[in-house]
Amino acid sequence: MAIKQLLRFGWEQALSCLFPVVIFASLALTQIIPLPILPRYDWLLLICLFMQWAMVKSGLETRDELKVITLFHLIGLALELFKVHMGSWSYPGEGYSKLFGVPLYSGFMYASVASYLCQAWRRLKVELIQWPPFLSVVLLAAAIYLNFFTHHFWIDIRWWLSGLVIIVFWKTWVVYVVGGTYYRMPLALSFVLIGFFIWIAENIATFFGAWEYPNQADAWSLVHLGKVSSWLLLVIVSFLIVATLKRVKGKGPVRAGTKTLTNGY
Repeated sequence: MAIKQLLRFGWEQALSCLFPVVIFASLALTQIIPLPILPRYDWLLLICLFMQWAMVKSGLETRDELKVITLFHLIGLALELFKVHMGSWSYPGEGYSKLFGVPLYSGFMYASVASYLCQAWRRLKVELIQWPPFLSVVLLAAAIYLNFFTHHFWIDIRWWLSGLVIIVFWKTWVVYVVGGTYYRMPLALSFVLIGFFIWIAENIATFFGAWEYPNQADAWSLVHLGKVSSWLLLVIVSFLIVATLKRVKGKGPVRAGTKTLTNGY
């Protein structure tokens, strides 16, 4: 029974990761196959646009989810423009669709995180128990996002913010459904797990030349494990935005445990 449930959970996760999988496959293929007419970055942008259109057209994504994903594309693109300007990483390839050194397809890498969250939320019927006050969530998300910019000019407070996340969400649990059975886990643990897997994905992306850190200019090397903290905070911002928008739409988290949970919970 446990193995069957694990396989069901894995299948739902795989379906939720469809957009990121297409991006990684495109990165790999465009690195290997000679491309006609347009530079690689432009082909990647066209592939991402087509994938986004196909997911909405086929019903794999709703129009509300498209709005969330578009928001994340803009948030990610703003971060990319700033980070590339500051020399945190670079996109050395050519492209007609580059804006101030940043290819426009890069925003879709952030949008793919939002796509995963929206898909998994819907497929696993996610609910949040003991969600903190609205204002504290908004302020925390804003502070985390701003720190990605301000730490270049001021002290880096990512670890203080990580501590605040633990304090604010200490009592918050994620409830999800697999095969009709309810499960739950601490929200902070889910943040860590998602951040770690995105760090793995980042290593794959840099290996296929999606972008380049300064220490990877001469030869590819493993992304420093410390980057997990950056992705962890980015995942937290993404999750908080999605949760807040769902709350505004009237589909958001519940404040008290109302489900009868099985399997010992």
